[in-house]
Amino acid sequence: MKKIITGVFAAAAIFGITSCSQMNLSEEITSDTDAKYVINWETWNPLDYFDSGNWNKADWTNGGMFNCGWKPDHVTFNNGQMTLKLDNTYSHGKSYTSGEYRSNNKFHYGTFETNMIAAKGDGLVTSFFTYTDNPWDEIDVEILGKDTTKVQFNYYVNGQGGHEALIDLGFDASQGYHKYTIEWGNGWINWYVDGKWKYGVNNTGFNAPYGAQMPSHDMQIMCNLWNGIGVDEWLKHYWHNGTKYAYYDYILYKPMR
Repeated sequence: MKKIITGVFAAAAIFGITSCSQMNLSEEITSDTDAKYVINWETWNPLDYFDSGNWNKADWTNGGMFNCGWKPDHVTFNNGQMTLKLDNTYSHGKSYTSGEYRSNNKFHYGTFETNMIAAKGDGLVTSFFTYTDNPWDEIDVEILGKDTTKVQFNYYVNGQGGHEALIDLGFDASQGYHKYTIEWGNGWINWYVDGKWKYGVNNTGFNAPYGAQMPSHDMQIMCNLWNGIGVDEWLKHYWHNGTKYAYYDYILYKPMR
């Protein structure tokens, strides 16, 4: 295994994805994302209940390729997990409704991790990512419902994406919980699955041009489930054949030391 930076966290230290390169489309959030503070201490959210002081449930739509509105009642907490539900309820001018959960605060360099089960089905995306809107920086973990044996990693810098990497998982992400980790530092990003390094980039030429810009602005933590429209080449066409669910067991942030 090739490490792309020195001091990569081991899995034990760590514990204790909107993009289409051909179309350059992503989760361009334009509503109610002003964060309160920048957090620089370890944060653990077990997702046992709605922590309204630090997190919020979206109530809006993103437009474009997103074929659903997001409503708070499609984010629920029960039996120690958070559930995002996508169904054919009409909302925000869309034929479908789903759930989006995001932090009220922003975070800087560090480790971001969740334990999740992805939704399976053509046209679907289950995500865990970091995001800020001005300038637009983003780091993604995305499971495309058309093939849940793979994960897509991507990042955006000042609104420029097209850095997708599609990685074989060796399991079906819709069949059980697995840990997905983003490790973000000054000039580099690593992605892990179940504590094992899967992919990385840095500005010294590893999987990116030498001197390439990397995300550098404080970002919120985001989770959502959505169905696409007009991006069949990327996601396949979405045909509604029943309610879809994605599940999240916890969210962890550890600052870079």
